[in-house]
Amino acid sequence: MSDVILYDYWRSSASYRVRIALNLAGIPYEAVAVDLVREEQVSPEHLARNPQGLVPVLEIDGLRLTQSLAILDYLDQTRHLNLLPRPPAERAVAQALAHAIAVDLHPVCNLKVARHASGLCTGSAAVPAAHPVDMPADWMRHFIRPGLVAFNALLEEYPVAPYCTGDHPGLADLCLIPQLYNARRWGVALDDLPRLMMIEATCAENPAFAMAHPDAVHTVDPPQT
Repeated sequence: MSDVILYDYWRSSASYRVRIALNLAGIPYEAVAVDLVREEQVSPEHLARNPQGLVPVLEIDGLRLTQSLAILDYLDQTRHLNLLPRPPAERAVAQALAHAIAVDLHPVCNLKVARHASGLCTGSAAVPAAHPVDMPADWMRHFIRPGLVAFNALLEEYPVAPYCTGDHPGLADLCLIPQLYNARRWGVALDDLPRLMMIEATCAENPAFAMAHPDAVHTVDPPQT
């Protein structure tokens, strides 16, 4: 059993980011699933780990860490992943790209938010956890497409590189790739965003990204009860 434990959900964008970083750092870890569809994130057991009822939670170095961006910062500083450039101006640009997705786009497409939005549309207080198909695909596409178009436009201001901000994976890539997975899941058109497609192809060839992909870590869900 590994000394490092990641409490996550296979489709969670925030968890996906952390999985990539752990792989980049070469850190073996034990994955413990917290099923968001079954609302295990609000179980007493998980709330004891994270009172916010969110994933991921990472136990490492005798610490229990929450919030994916904070976890990535910790791994960057302690494992020297070079996720952000050192020059202040370049660092600010890289952080802005990452935050455009992790801070602005991702929260409104969170499972909890989508369920509540669906409930408002249907007149129900909440969408049953067992029926994620009832979540509003139109809601997701409404936010994801413009967010990625804007991200692509921001990238066009900077020299073309294999990754978002250079020749090696950075914080922006760790935020972008999970969001592209979500975009494809919800049928968002991406073919007219060539810069993003190039970065996605580069990351797909990187084992750290490939091993973190939801399809690579997902086990078959048990039957709904």
